Amino acid sequence: MIAETLVELRRKFGAVSSETQRIEGQWQHEGQVYRDELMRVFVDVENTEENRQFFREFRERVRTRFRQISIWMTSHPIDIE
Repeated sequence: MIAETLVELRRKFGAVSSETQRIEGQWQHEGQVYRDELMRVFVDVENTEENRQFFREFRERVRTRFRQISIWMTSHPIDIE
C-alpha cells in the first residue's frame, strides 16, 4: 500500500520523497487507544487550486487505503530569495 501511494504521487508530480525512519504514534479516539507506525511523505508542488484539490481527494483515497479514521496532511510555503 505504501508503494502504491508513492507511485501515485510520483506519476502525478514527477517526484516524491519519503522518510524511512520508524515513527511510532499513539492517539485516542472515542475512549480507545490506537498505536500507529507512521511515515512522512514529501511532495514539492506549486500552490495551485488544482494541486490543493488533488490533495483533498488524495487524502480520502489514502484514508480508505490504509483504513484510517483520519489522515493528516500539512502544507508549508517555501520562499526562495
